Amino acid sequence: MHKKIMSTGLSWFWLALVIMLFDIGSKQFVMRHCWLSESVPVMPFINFTYAHNPCAAFSCLAEKGELQRWILSFISVIIIVFHLVIMYRLDKRAILTNIVYSIIVGGALGNLFDRMVHSFVIDFIIFYVGDWYWPTFNVADIGICMGAILGLVFLPVGHTTR
Repeated sequence: MHKKIMSTGLSWFWLALVIMLFDIGSKQFVMRHCWLSESVPVMPFINFTYAHNPCAAFSCLAEKGELQRWILSFISVIIIVFHLVIMYRLDKRAILTNIVYSIIVGGALGNLFDRMVHSFVIDFIIFYVGDWYWPTFNVADIGICMGAILGLVFLPVGHTTR
């Protein structure tokens, strides 16, 4: 069984774990060294601002209270399982496809960890240009977005099976 799994895209799961651990580690660093809502300039267009996000992107589901935690966690689990099934069906040599899915899974695992442990997602990166600010995000969000962008740009339609 192990040999079979190692010949599939699941052999790339290590990358998902690296993304998840980097995400959790960066959030632990921010929680230990910053006060909630404290903002620290990092570059002329990036601040680290420690925030708790109980909602989805752009405060989606904010009115649902504690229920949104479980809804978003359930959606995350579905996304993770879906991508892992696809990776299992892929050959390990489908490098770009496996990287795309691994970084999405790693990001989803990082944010799911936050929801399960803290009941909210820890965000801390704010990108801005002049007076225009992007909503606060984290390393997991970067993984999910980069995976989605790479997938849209580089993966052909119908690439998901052997």
